[in-house]
Amino acid sequence: MSGTTTTADAAEAAAPAPVKLSGEAREVALAEAQHVLAHVQDERRRARLAELIADVDEGEVSGDSAQALEELLELGLVSGRLRAVYGPEGEQAAIKTFRKLPLGKELTEGAREITGALQSLVGRELEKVSISSVGPGAYVVTIGADGLELSVRLDRQGARLHTVSL
Repeated sequence: MSGTTTTADAAEAAAPAPVKLSGEAREVALAEAQHVLAHVQDERRRARLAELIADVDEGEVSGDSAQALEELLELGLVSGRLRAVYGPEGEQAAIKTFRKLPLGKELTEGAREITGALQSLVGRELEKVSISSVGPGAYVVTIGADGLELSVRLDRQGARLHTVSL
């Protein structure tokens, strides 16, 4: 059967690599997961958190545990809880970990793409800069220079190129 790819092989190849945790990142993830577990009543969520805690304790997360950690860190970072409880160093450790997880990688790549688009404005005469609210927590930043106009949408899903006009 050499040379053939099965569905399981394809899924394994597409699965994100495990994220290793050590030092402060591991400590913050472990403490936060234990804190949330102490407050959750739903048995399914408790089991998911218990699995996350076991994986973090082992120093590596993947699959469902990586997704659970991603959700936990996102909530803690957005709410400000991680900084309040673990200080600036704990918050930075959580941010570094979040950037290694699938959503963090996606947001980082989106920001990189926007930066690339904005580079087309370098050296041009600035004509327009505006920001508008398009909903709760969602904004569009518009920049015009020498007849080129770019609009970038910023919201919970990250930064995305909204429109490009010549």
